[in-house]
Amino acid sequence: MSFIWMIIVGLVAGLLARAIKPGNDAMGWIMTIILGIVGAMLGGFVASLIGINADGGFTGLIFSVIGAILLLFLYEMIMNRRRI
Repeated sequence: MSFIWMIIVGLVAGLLARAIKPGNDAMGWIMTIILGIVGAMLGGFVASLIGINADGGFTGLIFSVIGAILLLFLYEMIMNRRRI
């Protein structure tokens, strides 16, 4: 059950991050889920650095979205360098 929950939270975090961050992020459902899951890992790391417990709940979702937005900015920087 936790694997399915991870996919659902990853999808929600990825969709929220793509909705909040402006720009053309052309990616499908699978990449959005992966973005949310990896964003949750990054957000949890950032939360632990500043001393906040983000293990689930609303705080966990917020830090998942923050991590996914950071990943989107990183993705955009890498893709812009390749186009030059």
